[in-house]
Amino acid sequence: MTTLVQTVESAFSENGVLARQLEGFRLRSGQQAMAHAVAHVMQEGGVLAAEAGTGVGKTLAYLVPALLSGERVIISTATKTLQEQLFFRDLPNVVRALGLPVQMALLKGRSSYLCAQRLATAHQAPYDFSAHDLELLDTARHWAQVTVEGDMAELGAVQDHPVLAGLLTSTRENCLGTSCPSYTNCHTLKARQRAMQAEVVVVNHHLFFADAGVRASGMAELLPSVRTVILDEAHQLSDIGVQFLGQRWSTAQAQSLAQALAAQNSGLARGMADWLGLAADLAQCTKALQGLVVQVGHASRCTWVDASPELVPAAPWEAAMRALLLAVDRALETSRALGMAWPELGTLVQRCQDMQDSLQLFVQTRPVDQLRWLECGATLSLHQAPLSIAAHMRALLPPASVDAPAPRTSWIFTSATLGTDAQLSWFVKSCGLEGHKVLQVASPFDYARQAALYVPIGAHAPAAQEHSAEVGALVAKGARVLGGRTMVLTTTLRAMRAVAQALSSDLAGSGIEVLVQGQYAKRLLLENFAQSHAVSRGSAHPARGHGSVLVATASFWEGVDIVGDALQMLVIDKLPFAPPDDPLVQSRALAIVQAGGVAFKELHLPQAALTLKQGAGRLIRSETDRGVLVVCDPRLVQKPYGKKLIAALPPMRRLADEQQWLDTLVSLRNERQADAGDAPRA
Repeated sequence: MTTLVQTVESAFSENGVLARQLEGFRLRSGQQAMAHAVAHVMQEGGVLAAEAGTGVGKTLAYLVPALLSGERVIISTATKTLQEQLFFRDLPNVVRALGLPVQMALLKGRSSYLCAQRLATAHQAPYDFSAHDLELLDTARHWAQVTVEGDMAELGAVQDHPVLAGLLTSTRENCLGTSCPSYTNCHTLKARQRAMQAEVVVVNHHLFFADAGVRASGMAELLPSVRTVILDEAHQLSDIGVQFLGQRWSTAQAQSLAQALAAQNSGLARGMADWLGLAADLAQCTKALQGLVVQVGHASRCTWVDASPELVPAAPWEAAMRALLLAVDRALETSRALGMAWPELGTLVQRCQDMQDSLQLFVQTRPVDQLRWLECGATLSLHQAPLSIAAHMRALLPPASVDAPAPRTSWIFTSATLGTDAQLSWFVKSCGLEGHKVLQVASPFDYARQAALYVPIGAHAPAAQEHSAEVGALVAKGARVLGGRTMVLTTTLRAMRAVAQALSSDLAGSGIEVLVQGQYAKRLLLENFAQSHAVSRGSAHPARGHGSVLVATASFWEGVDIVGDALQMLVIDKLPFAPPDDPLVQSRALAIVQAGGVAFKELHLPQAALTLKQGAGRLIRSETDRGVLVVCDPRLVQKPYGKKLIAALPPMRRLADEQQWLDTLVSLRNERQADAGDAPRA
């Protein structure tokens, strides 16, 4: 009998079905090795962590075995964008090539689907609708009559609206469940039903980890029914999992509950309780708690190790929390008592109960194996989560022991960046994969020929205020040589703005456009960047041919795929060490120290190495790409730990000084112009 491993090897052979049917397919030894390993684990059961360098083609390496296995499969990836790319592009292409009749489903969280009931009542929301808002609502109503999936991604303008998106979708707190008048037309329910019937289900990591009991995600029913789970972009699993496996309470939830209480004053139970008083009490206590944080000037995240968050006095914080909990208790008692007569209040009772449970958690002493923090912004949110996802993953995975029974399920974890050593130690430990199979497949690219690394030794230290201006000046010098074709990745928003400002000044009058993250949506920014270099010098629109520089941070460190000569210089402003005051980083570092370890060696350095590796991977995306990586942080060559960071990077050739760097940029420009038929400039 032909095994799955043999079938997969045949598919990836020189004359196999992929070579015959899949356009652009090329034999890659690394891809074949990964596909063989994936097929073996799927065939025998077990766990595999596979790092596949850029260009290996990991998606094909796991999709082909998954589809040929004939088993039910869940594929999870990091973001909705990647999820849609996998479902609408990659999967259909491979399914057609293999000629298999496969039923596929795309499953997202409930906030991605239109709620027909909330659409019907959206106009009643306490919100000052503009004329444009009303037009969008009208568009949504017409769309609701024809949509099949009800996926809000089909309504881009509405989905991106900061208020309307929330008005037209449901949450676990405000979902009416089986008592909803639109229950039979529930798009979330239908999506879950499609997933239960499909052979291949594509989800994202946020949905996969959607709360510890996965009560509201649809995953609780789905996971036991599949034999193979594939987690792509697995390097993000730990951070996403920590967020979703914990508990969260926010002032937005409290405000929503207060609105629900006030709404009862015009409902079936009107006059049976002081609904407006209960709502006002809850809203006032919520505002008082948020006011304590505003008074101390907190921004973004702050640590919460003791009885109260950092800088917030313990006594007023505890008093505000007790008052808030008392307001919720009164609402719960009232709704529960009246719920005996009006079953329609069941959802309200459950919401009050859930909020009481959450607040009770945050007035108790923090468990030693949990971290707690506060996030401040338009709303205030309290968080408590495990230090790692390792224990949760071990409970899901088959045992690693050789004495254990043969596993029924197979789990594949893969990414272009999972570690800095052959054992993928950092990733394996953080996800509880000790003792399971590990594979590292190198990129097929010839980095020594295609790429170079330059580390300028600047006049100021990376922490100095002048550093960003110096980075901007260096980028401007290089961009003038290349005609743009440059992306700058910064470690903070502040640095991004400072570099962009310096660049705008230095490149004024050059015709080179400076694009900045936040100026447009990510997709539009990348399209504008690529198009600015796509016009030939003989074009009727020569101004578009001057090129551009893209300055970005955060999400642009990964998931950016610019193939060709539109990107020939990638600049990283500083080594990407995590902010030391981040509460998650602080808690993890403290746990390492308390266990007798060294936080820098076991936490800060591996994380920085992985992030640097991820960012550097934006430069070379194909066998024909060529470019220069510039890391504007002398610590990379001056500090002893710099060797470990360089070892994590692709094996690029090193440029010794500024002159070599400029000469290399001139060579790149001249080669590009020669390929285009233009005369090279000196």
